[in-house]
Amino acid sequence: MSLREYAFEELSGADEEKIEGEAGNWLRHAASLGLTKSADGLFDPKLVLSWLLTALSVPSVFVGLLVPIREAGALLPQLLTAPRIHAMPRRKWAWAGAAAVQGLMVGAILLAALTLEGAAAGWAICIALAVLALGRSVASVSYKDVLGKTVSQSRRGAATGTAATVAAGVVIVFAGLLIWAPVARMNLVIGALCVAAAAFLLAAVIFVGLSEKATPDEVETSPLGALAQLKSLWRDPVLGRFVIVRGLLVSTSLAPPYLVMMAANAGNEAFQRLGALVLAAAVASLLSSYVWGRLADRSSRWVLVLAGGSGAAALVLALGLEALGLVGTIWALPLALFALMIAYHGVRQGRSTYLVDMSPEDKRLEYAAAANTAIGITLLGTGVFGALASAAGPGWTIGLFAAMAGLAAVIGLGLPEAEAAGSGE
Repeated sequence: MSLREYAFEELSGADEEKIEGEAGNWLRHAASLGLTKSADGLFDPKLVLSWLLTALSVPSVFVGLLVPIREAGALLPQLLTAPRIHAMPRRKWAWAGAAAVQGLMVGAILLAALTLEGAAAGWAICIALAVLALGRSVASVSYKDVLGKTVSQSRRGAATGTAATVAAGVVIVFAGLLIWAPVARMNLVIGALCVAAAAFLLAAVIFVGLSEKATPDEVETSPLGALAQLKSLWRDPVLGRFVIVRGLLVSTSLAPPYLVMMAANAGNEAFQRLGALVLAAAVASLLSSYVWGRLADRSSRWVLVLAGGSGAAALVLALGLEALGLVGTIWALPLALFALMIAYHGVRQGRSTYLVDMSPEDKRLEYAAAANTAIGITLLGTGVFGALASAAGPGWTIGLFAAMAGLAAVIGLGLPEAEAAGSGE
């Protein structure tokens, strides 16, 4: 036994069944996931790509499409990709290939930013982002399964938690550079894209080295069978109501690019404060995730209600600051974004916890597939509508999203507690 493996067993405990090569696997998971999460923060479509497209004079409709393409593109293909991935004996190759695709597509976005502008840059970047989202979809489907096969249950959370902490630190450093470094922000953003592309590719190389045992051949299920799972939406009224609430809450993820556009409309000084926006989002994530998680353990229903209400309040605050002529100040939009991102992380925590808790154990996968498909369609539809509405100004779209978040809170009050729903009471 190597010194590394001995230390790993001493720290983790040896009472659980040992997985071959687990010490090395744990490090590879933490490193690979840390790299990809860091890359996600460095090219974040909500803020960084939105700022980049606006700086390249890309029409606002393309800026509004960034988040729907990224989020819906990661959800909808799962109906097609999941059956094929689950039929693979070693699924680490799916994740590694997906990471490599994401790295190449960030490279394509970088190339478009350096050579194009206007609508041409918008088309090129949105197409590259769509392919990247497909890679993200494959990575999402394959990762939890590979993690379960290569790391013991008691150590999985430590691997993903370490990766998340490292990524948060990277994003905060990036935000600090954007705020204080005596370098043009465009150069910093271009540099961040270079680092993000390299991080994805390095993650793919590291992940391939995992020690993963081949699983017995599984029958590849038909995508049409997965589509049939959508019937759960109208057969279970609680699931249907939950999907309506979750669909309205996509407003919290779609709104940040319009805050960037609002800053651009307020003048160059406000628009250049990308670093303050990135820092506000990173700090909101660090501060809110634990609190929302503890509250979700008590009542995920109330997490959804409070997240919807606070999201609506944050967007109304942004509109109020614009009406008062304060958007150009150093604190206004970062404050609104900070409040919005706290709500967004509440939505993420609440939706996942509620779905798991309310689903009967034998229907959990079916309910998740149905909900993800419905939300993917909703993201596309709402995103396209919001992007078109932005032609009248970002304020109109922000108002629409505020109304959606507020309505989600109201409808969410009618949801039963998740434990009662899951038990069939």
